[in-house]
Amino acid sequence: MAAKTTLNAKNLEALGAQRLAELLIEISTGSAAHKRRLRMELAGNHGGAEVAREVRKRLASIARARTVIEWHKVKTVNADLETQRSAIVTVVAADDPKEAFDLIWQFLAVADTIFARSNSDDRAFIETFHQACADAGVIASSAHIGIDVLADRIFTALQDNDYGQYDPLIDEMVPALGKDGLERLKSLLVQWSNEPEEKPADADREIFGWGGNGPIYKDEIYANHRQRRARIALQEIADAQNDVDAFIAQQPEETLRAPMVAAEIADRLLLAGRAGEALEILDAADHRGWFELPFEWQYARVEALNALGRGEEAQAYQWQSFEQSLNGDHLRAFLRRLADFDDIEAEEKAFAFAHCFPEVHRALAFFLTWPAPAEAAKLISRRQAELDGDLYELMTPAAEMLQEKYPLAATVVLRSMIGFALDEGRSSRYKHAARHLAECASLAPHIDDFGSARPHDTYVAELKRQHGKKHGFWSLIR
Repeated sequence: MAAKTTLNAKNLEALGAQRLAELLIEISTGSAAHKRRLRMELAGNHGGAEVAREVRKRLASIARARTVIEWHKVKTVNADLETQRSAIVTVVAADDPKEAFDLIWQFLAVADTIFARSNSDDRAFIETFHQACADAGVIASSAHIGIDVLADRIFTALQDNDYGQYDPLIDEMVPALGKDGLERLKSLLVQWSNEPEEKPADADREIFGWGGNGPIYKDEIYANHRQRRARIALQEIADAQNDVDAFIAQQPEETLRAPMVAAEIADRLLLAGRAGEALEILDAADHRGWFELPFEWQYARVEALNALGRGEEAQAYQWQSFEQSLNGDHLRAFLRRLADFDDIEAEEKAFAFAHCFPEVHRALAFFLTWPAPAEAAKLISRRQAELDGDLYELMTPAAEMLQEKYPLAATVVLRSMIGFALDEGRSSRYKHAARHLAECASLAPHIDDFGSARPHDTYVAELKRQHGKKHGFWSLIR
């Protein structure tokens, strides 16, 4: 049974309405965010129209603001935005969908001022505005907005998508637009992309920057930007209409043979049942400059071969791709197509191949992500001299994964990072190296046989002999 002082709704109800009201006034004093929330709740008691009025007023205030949003204010500002968005979606939309439709667009319009003022990571804001795009699609359907009005509004928004706030808009609006609405939006975008660019007189042209061929003018940047935006939007419409030929038509000639673009086109051709064309476009891709072809291209080629009934060839290529990259996804796909028990033998063969892979760190990453910690420990034991302690983004998770069951392997990995920091005099890493040394000390009692590695006390003594003058490091050792 919960104590009477536990903070929960039932216990707070016992205080009574008057006392709770007094507490809310006291708690909200000095907090603009809390006051706005209380005003919103009070407005809700008077219906959606009053909430809409409060939201509209607040959004106008946000749009007028000019104060820089520092990193420590991001959470507060985003919480304010979420309060307004939630009120539009949960209160106003239920009462008056058309009013909610106008409000959600007003909400989306404040994105420009928010991003222009932001002086930090914008991920929280972009997620909020992307969610608002999804809300706009739902509200547009419930408000039965005319497709011409809706298409025009989306088109206007896409022209002003400087911060990517409208990136998911077309996809979210497909149900509300329908077939005719998509065609209307498509025609607007085609017309926009085909508009002749008015080139200013040479004396009036503004220089944006300089390139190898001389000045780069602002009007050229805008023209290229406009073409790119229209092209991306038309590709999204083509996907919504399941029109792979329209998608291909929107690809610039110079990018058609790029492996990633070829993979995107092939995926769509495969969905359309055109595997032969998919394989042709994949095999026509330009491999120059690629040390290793992207996984997406390789995977699409396997899928195309399988769709054409060339399963053995697909399996051979899948295995070849694994041998080139040690990408576990290739191996998993290969194993899935094998008969029972054959997959066990193939996995053992893959592990043996990985142990001999020229780049030890790629082999270690493969074993960690498979996951096969026992194999990772064997690899570290056999090839510890090749480990690069500079690769802390690989070594740190390796040590964490191995420390419980394979403390010696974890110790070797930790020592590689300690050695790099001290050998290279990386003082910024000394605090991490000191922590790693403490971890080695805690692992040492769990190691029965250090093998070719030195026991912990011997290792520390050797560190002191080699790096005893690095006081910045030793001052951190307790």
